[in-house]
Amino acid sequence: MAKKKEDDQAVNEKDLAKEAEKESIDSVTEKSLEDKKKELLAKAKELKKKVDVAKTEELKEQVKAKKRADMLIPLDEYVKAGIYLGTKVVTPDMKPFVYRRRADGLAIFNTDLIDEKLKEGLAFLSKFNPEDTILVCKRPAGWKAAKMFSELTGIRLFSKKYPAGILTNTQLPDFFENELTIITDQWLDKNALNDTLVVNKKVLMICDTNNFAKGADQVIIGNNKSEKSLGLIFYLLTRGYCKAKGINKEIPDLEFWTGER
Repeated sequence: MAKKKEDDQAVNEKDLAKEAEKESIDSVTEKSLEDKKKELLAKAKELKKKVDVAKTEELKEQVKAKKRADMLIPLDEYVKAGIYLGTKVVTPDMKPFVYRRRADGLAIFNTDLIDEKLKEGLAFLSKFNPEDTILVCKRPAGWKAAKMFSELTGIRLFSKKYPAGILTNTQLPDFFENELTIITDQWLDKNALNDTLVVNKKVLMICDTNNFAKGADQVIIGNNKSEKSLGLIFYLLTRGYCKAKGINKEIPDLEFWTGER
C-alpha cells in the first residue's frame, strides 16, 4: 500500500510539474504574443504616421501646383521681374508677407502672397470706373508703365508732379473729385495719399517691404522701386481691369512693360 501511495504521489507530482511547466510556458508564450501584438500595433502606428506624412506632403504639393496653375502669370515671370525683392527695412505691416532675408539683408516677399494680393487688388480696382479713379506715380521707374496703364484704362495719371490740393480744394480750377486713388509708393506719393484721406476716399496702395499700409483700403505687395517689377504690376492691372470693364484695347506684350525705356 505504501509503495502504491508513493507511486501515486510521484505521478501526481509529475503531473503537477507538467502543469506547472505548462503554465509557465503558456504565460511566457502569452506574454510573448502580447508583446508581439503590441510591437505590431506600434509598427502599424509608425507606418500610418509615415503614410499620413507622405499623404500630407503630397496634398501640400498638389495645393501648391494648383495655386501655381491659378496664378495671374507664370511664377518664373514674377521671378524674372524681381517683384519678390524687397528692401532691407521691413515694416510691421509688411512682415506677414515676408518669408526670409537674403544673405545681403534684402527681405524676400512670398510669391504666392504677391499673386493673391494682386488678385485682390485687381478685384478691388474693378469696382471703380475710370473717371472716378486716379493713379499717382512719382517714381521715374514706373512712368512708362503707368502712362500706358492710363492710356489703356482711361484712368487719370499724375506722375512727375501731383498738384497740391487738387482733390481737396474746390476753389482750384483743376479741382478733381475722385472715388479711388492708386498710390505707387506711400513715401513718394504721400501728398496724394494725405489728400485722399482728407476727403475720405478709397486707397489702393502698392507696398514694398519698407512701406506702411496705413490709410490703404487694399494693398498690392511687391517691389515698387524697379522698372521691371512696376511694369509687371501695371501690366497685370491693365489686363485685368480692361477685361473686367469690357474695355476693348490692344494691350502690349509683357516684354514692353518690363523692357528698357
